[in-house]
Amino acid sequence: MSKELIRLRDLCMAYDDELVLDHLNLYINDKEFLTLLGPSGCGKTTTLRIIGGFTTPGSGDVLFDGVRINDVPPYKRQINTVFQKYALFPHLNVFENVAFGLRMQRREDPADPKRKVKLPEEEIQSRVLEMLEAVSLKGFENRRTDALSGGQQQRVAIARALVNRPKVLLLDEPLGALDLKLRKDMQIELKRIQQQVGITFIYVTHDQEEALTMSDTIVVMDKGSIQQIGTPEDIYNEPKNAFVADFIGESNIIDGVMVRDKLVQMYGRQFPCLDGGFTENEPVDVVIRPEDIDIVPVEQGQLTGVVTNVTFKGMQYDIIVDFRGFKWLIQTTDHSPVGARIGIKIDPDGIHVMKKSRYSGLYGDYSSFSDEYDELDAAEPEEGGDET
Repeated sequence: MSKELIRLRDLCMAYDDELVLDHLNLYINDKEFLTLLGPSGCGKTTTLRIIGGFTTPGSGDVLFDGVRINDVPPYKRQINTVFQKYALFPHLNVFENVAFGLRMQRREDPADPKRKVKLPEEEIQSRVLEMLEAVSLKGFENRRTDALSGGQQQRVAIARALVNRPKVLLLDEPLGALDLKLRKDMQIELKRIQQQVGITFIYVTHDQEEALTMSDTIVVMDKGSIQQIGTPEDIYNEPKNAFVADFIGESNIIDGVMVRDKLVQMYGRQFPCLDGGFTENEPVDVVIRPEDIDIVPVEQGQLTGVVTNVTFKGMQYDIIVDFRGFKWLIQTTDHSPVGARIGIKIDPDGIHVMKKSRYSGLYGDYSSFSDEYDELDAAEPEEGGDET
């Protein structure tokens, strides 16, 4: 069983009378890769800064190994931070960048406990080389940091933070400055490093792919509150509300009625599903992921609609289909031309039913998505009627 390392208890924080954290409660386990995920302004970076000691909460407690650390300064916490800007020293080589913190440290002299001495050079050498090997930079000791790629510079920053042997590493959107391919490579590299060094990583991002790729646990936040906590699989497959469903991946979110357990109604048609625990005829939000929809001949479809836009994405087509004025996104390898009337089928495990929330009705309609492509294509898509 995992050991709890950090607990945030009833944290509140406001800037200029604007509530940034609203009674936030969260615990983080030892050796866990936990990601705080959400849009700008949701409170994720403030939460990270509170854990690191750079910001003091307005109220609430931060516990580390069961001890309250609200008033403990950052340099006395067993926590280090890697920011988006790596702040490497350009006048120092890779070795000296990583060794910098160790050279600042002092410990008791075994011969005289009242006297503080520097770390032995042999220990510094050993620990720096150990960290450079952990981040796949062995042999780069004498390289100038300005001669490194963005990904290599990031790994130097990580090694510099880890060489002090913290129990927790905080990472505030560290991949934001990298190009797409390097960012994808570094997602895998960061997870490997975390598993190798065996400490807790707390990662902040607005990028859902980063969160899904690296995390043991994802915390989805909005407006200072936690919307859902779970594994990447749970968050993606079982979103708690329309905000989570929309923020994690693409989602068609439709008004429905739960006729009874395992049977939901949309557009006047009934669809078998796997969900239960709702009252009979309870209004609900229905989430259908674009990849879970099969295009079939009209006569075989559970619903039929008209294709209003098609975009080729390499491995698939993004197809916008109009169902009674509400536009769905379908992701498929089968091409359907604009103006075509198509049928769709959805298996029961492709339908997820959620309780109504304050986010209901705000997400899931791809009308604006289609309009963006209209502008790019400089052509108005053919609109047509639809039927069920």
